[in-house]
Amino acid sequence: MTCKLITMAVTTVLLLGWAASAPGQDFARGVVYEDRNRNGQRDDGEPGLNQIGVSNGREVVTTDAEGRYELPVDQDEVIFVIKPRDYRPPLNPLNLFRFYQVHKPGGSPDDLHFAGVAPTGPLPAAINFPLVYQAEPEEFEVLLLGDTQPDTLQDIHYLARDVLPELIGTQAEFGVTLGDVVNDHLDLYEPYNEVMSHVGIPWINVHGNHDENYDVEQDALADETWERVFGPATYSFNWGPIHFIVVDDVLYQGHEKEGKYSCAFGPYLPFIENDLKLVPVDTTVVLMMHIPMMEAADKQELFKLLQDRPHVLSLSAHWHQQSHFFLSAADGWLGKRPHHHVVVATACGSWWEGALDERGIPHATMYDGAPNGYLIGKFSRTDYSLRYKAARRPADEQMSIWAPDEIRQDQIADGEIIANIYFGSERSTVEMQVGRGATWSPMTQITRIDPYFQAVYDRELAKPTREDGKLPKPRETAHLWQGRFPEGLAVGSYLLTIRTRDLFGQVYEGHHILKVLPTE
Repeated sequence: MTCKLITMAVTTVLLLGWAASAPGQDFARGVVYEDRNRNGQRDDGEPGLNQIGVSNGREVVTTDAEGRYELPVDQDEVIFVIKPRDYRPPLNPLNLFRFYQVHKPGGSPDDLHFAGVAPTGPLPAAINFPLVYQAEPEEFEVLLLGDTQPDTLQDIHYLARDVLPELIGTQAEFGVTLGDVVNDHLDLYEPYNEVMSHVGIPWINVHGNHDENYDVEQDALADETWERVFGPATYSFNWGPIHFIVVDDVLYQGHEKEGKYSCAFGPYLPFIENDLKLVPVDTTVVLMMHIPMMEAADKQELFKLLQDRPHVLSLSAHWHQQSHFFLSAADGWLGKRPHHHVVVATACGSWWEGALDERGIPHATMYDGAPNGYLIGKFSRTDYSLRYKAARRPADEQMSIWAPDEIRQDQIADGEIIANIYFGSERSTVEMQVGRGATWSPMTQITRIDPYFQAVYDRELAKPTREDGKLPKPRETAHLWQGRFPEGLAVGSYLLTIRTRDLFGQVYEGHHILKVLPTE
């Protein structure tokens, strides 16, 4: 009880902007200011900015009227500014925000396989953060990519040829990769950043389990290379009226442990708690992580921090399939309304595997039978919508249909129609029509393996020689809908139409042409 009271008192002081001194405690000090000429240096006439958050990944302080802050630090910190609305940190040539400074006097361990942070030396007298003014709209779009996960430079080329060209010229304000930026080969960060930079918008990256330094024994050292390239693995920022929190929910357990990692928020719960104290309760909060939050052993602690907030969305990837969850009290969620958690499609699909198409790019279909792709999120003050986009396919291609090309009249009673609605959820409605002008009939949501993807898998597995990557074994998916043929279909050709409306009111159709044959 006493320890908790002391912690709360210190946190209160920090949030007022100036920390109380402690014997032997080092402090980072500096100014957050408006960089009006955008040269990265504070010049005469460039004002300090008041009430801007600055953090060491645990405590959060706010700047005073002159833009000054003071923050306790130890010998292994990433100090960062929390981007406020209508301002942004500088961008480097690869469209990554430079909003942080690593303080690691002794540098990363010398024996890392992939380079970490070089020794930074003594704490600077001042760590200043320039911010550039930019007017941010009340409503905006964000690109959301699950695991890009290249294992080789060839996979980088697949990413550059498959997903990225259609993103160039996007109206989105920024893009996000939701972890597993690479596939254990951390020397691919640089070529990954190079190709992503050509999208032409700022890019946010989330730390994933395949972004770890696997040659260490503790979680605190598992993101040394990440810190060198991207900075902090957990932080927050504001864009327009929305508050985003990037969370590293991968808890590394050491390379000798079975499984190597688990999902947990524990190391970063203090930061999230202190960060949210600066965010009005009616602000929409979007949490972005890699592993779906349902896997976290300590998710209940996070839920407590969010329980009084009416507008919260969370996003993850990791599973290489798309899923919607609406968490309720039965799941431990404490809010008044169910919490929407979305597992986002992976850009790499099935790790850039599958038969190569005529352009030499693998189709990379995911476990659930959905193509590789990404989401486009639209955010406003208290509302959002999400739309799935399959890579290199038309925007309105939102389903695959498993139905016969031909069926005899005596087989109709046993025939079935299966629709894989790629971004479907329990809140989707799906209906079908056999023949133009015919009656629409509802389809039933089911959970099983997509027969379309099973056929693709079997066909590729049966090839006598395989130069392409082997597809993952199909898994059950919940975004399938089943329908039956109407009775009394006459011999002839029919247009099968499947129509779906998702939880955001977006309507899509898919079509299949089939023929009814006479009974033999």
